[in-house]
Amino acid sequence: MEAEVLIVGLGPVGAVLAGLLGQRGVRVIVVEKETDPYPLPRAVHFDHEIMRLFQQLGVAEQVLAHVRDVPDYEFRNAAGEVLMMLPPARETPSGWGGGYMFHQPGLEAVLRERLTALPSVEVRIGVRLDGFSQGSDGVVAEVVGADGAETIRARYLVGCDGASSPVREAIGGGLFDYQFDEPWLVVDVRAGEDCTTPRRNIQLCDPARPTTCVLSGPGRHRWEFMLLPGEDPEAMRTDAAVRALLAPWNCGPVEIERRAVYRFHGLVANRWRDGRALIAGDAAHQTPPFAGQGMCAGVRDAANLAWKLAAVLRGEAGEALLDTYQAEREPHVRAAIELAIGMGRVVCLLDPAAAAQRDAGMLAARESGAPPLPPLAPRPFAEGCILPGAAAAGTMFPQPRADEARLDDVIGDGPWLLSRDTLDDPALAPFRAPLEGWLDRHGVEAVLVRPDRYIFGTGEAAALLAAWTRVTRPAMEAA
Repeated sequence: MEAEVLIVGLGPVGAVLAGLLGQRGVRVIVVEKETDPYPLPRAVHFDHEIMRLFQQLGVAEQVLAHVRDVPDYEFRNAAGEVLMMLPPARETPSGWGGGYMFHQPGLEAVLRERLTALPSVEVRIGVRLDGFSQGSDGVVAEVVGADGAETIRARYLVGCDGASSPVREAIGGGLFDYQFDEPWLVVDVRAGEDCTTPRRNIQLCDPARPTTCVLSGPGRHRWEFMLLPGEDPEAMRTDAAVRALLAPWNCGPVEIERRAVYRFHGLVANRWRDGRALIAGDAAHQTPPFAGQGMCAGVRDAANLAWKLAAVLRGEAGEALLDTYQAEREPHVRAAIELAIGMGRVVCLLDPAAAAQRDAGMLAARESGAPPLPPLAPRPFAEGCILPGAAAAGTMFPQPRADEARLDDVIGDGPWLLSRDTLDDPALAPFRAPLEGWLDRHGVEAVLVRPDRYIFGTGEAAALLAAWTRVTRPAMEAA
């Protein structure tokens, strides 16, 4: 085999998957049909868990050059009254800030640079997938590049090839459609020091023109304007139309980098795996942007899939482990999409009477101290590669900090078995108090943490090791 894993697509999801596999020594080929990285912003937000994954890739410090801390997130009505305010999380299990607004081209450059340092990863630019077939021991892919057609043989193929994914189409199974479909004009700008762009992220719930206004990476800002019935998307993309929409915000001179019309919708592929072919990211699911979870969901896919593919390829797990990928990721993806659609339905009301009724209800709830809509948090896995019934199984294990040190960097990749005995290790001395406190709170002697930093199970150390073997190596146990 030329590769153990062939990845189709080099966006953030494909790059993270390639990096996590490459760090484990997996031989990876990535093909990307575009000859140049997309130069303009697309996603603008990621959360603390994604920064923890960038830390695992060894690029967190480089990524910080392209981000700003996420600010308060306000829902305002047409009169400017705050209907609901979502502050960023002050503490997170990942040990990073609650969220980050970022510039995607800068992030992608960091990720691609990381791949060049991994000897087992090969990136082929300007090469598109033309089709593939599967056999009992691998995949045969036909690709086309500047030098013509060629064949790549790999053990597995993963389509990180976007919303119109050819890999998803080849896998089959179709899409579940949430029936949320709204056209929006997205405008990205450069904002100099003399500009007065808002310092908060804002959802303007104005029935005359629902609008989103959010920070992007350093020196940049984004507006999203809902298109009204009868408006021509091409006409709304003109410079005059965009300037007219920006004028009421009175931000001073801004340089328009991008204007594009998108349809915001919620879709989930019914099948994420067919034998040795899998999909991740937008190929597997698409979400409206109101919760800022589009790219986050895809990067979580990559983290979940990377350690499982590596374990199967190294003979540390049976192939049935890959069946847990969709079982674990789909419920969290659906929760993110449903949260975003719920937020979108609040924002997208165009009927003035219905909007007034919404405003009154949200203002009354705020005045009564009712809790606002909570941000999406990692949810325990209901099924998959976890120990059923164990305390905290399927939740994220926290990452404490000690001065400038972070737990993940000290312990490293791979599964962890942390017990009260292992806390005597001098390397863990700075973290002993928070780790011991965690074991005390859950009333357990040990915890087994998966490579993606989710908890496999808790209990006695020997029993956890035996259970890990049973769950990750069912084919070998049967033999």
